[in-house]
Amino acid sequence: MSTIALLIPAWNAAAYLPRLLRSAQAQSVPFDQIWVYDDCSTDNTADVAREFGAQVMRGEVNKGCSAGKNALAARVDCDWIHFHDADDELLPNFVELAQRWIKSNPPDIVLFNYLYRDNDTNELLMQRVFDHEALAADPIRYAIQEQINPFCGLYRREAYLRAGGYDVDPLILYNEDVAFHIKMAMHGLSFGAEQEVSLINYRINGSMSGANKLKCYQAHFEVMRRLVHQPKAHAYLIDVADKLWRVAGLLAAAGDWSNARHSVQLARSISMPNRTHGLIFRCLVGIHPVLAIYVREWLILALKPSLRKM
Repeated sequence: MSTIALLIPAWNAAAYLPRLLRSAQAQSVPFDQIWVYDDCSTDNTADVAREFGAQVMRGEVNKGCSAGKNALAARVDCDWIHFHDADDELLPNFVELAQRWIKSNPPDIVLFNYLYRDNDTNELLMQRVFDHEALAADPIRYAIQEQINPFCGLYRREAYLRAGGYDVDPLILYNEDVAFHIKMAMHGLSFGAEQEVSLINYRINGSMSGANKLKCYQAHFEVMRRLVHQPKAHAYLIDVADKLWRVAGLLAAAGDWSNARHSVQLARSISMPNRTHGLIFRCLVGIHPVLAIYVREWLILALKPSLRKM
């Protein structure tokens, strides 16, 4: 039977690790290895990990979760790897479902549906469902269009390493997951999706993404900007442009007008916004693309300010 490793990048995660590691221990089919990468924590993250039987790898310098994932993937010798955020949770069926895929001529990457809950109230906020057919048919387009998080994936380790793993460039730090899955798709890795829910992602106040929304938008712009210049992405420039139009709005809402203008100008050099952006906005873009984003933001602030609560 192929082996599966649970890999957990962690920084000051002692308060959350017990929940995740208990859920790992409760699997109907066990993981073959469980590793925690302690990214120079100042709390007892490493001690908590060892208490629950996980092996610990500690970095000498804090480099972020992407570097931690790469280090763990290079360290283990399992056939398949699953990354999981320290503050999330596994349902008992995850490894069992993963093994079913592995036994049936699997793609290189399998995505698993998950529940998104509030950490404080346990309220169900949404259920994420991936489209297996769309993923299998065109993983590059899907990775550009959709947000794919790392805690919902099962990765063939050899293919992950061959494709180069995560990029650790600080400019894409807050959008590294989108960049990573696009990279994997462009390296020819195949994708699929399991339809049964097997994971829980928690909304936590003060999380890296929640507390740094502007940095997330800026990193997303940088990822899309780089795609424009990649030959393999030329067939997907309309999809990239649509993302740039949307990111421009988010940057404007966050007050980063410089990058908002750059995003608009780059998007317009590729295509007009599609019908999902609204008729008035599309008409304004035809007159003056940069002015259009200013006018739209002014109208939103004047008429629907609740949409711009950060």
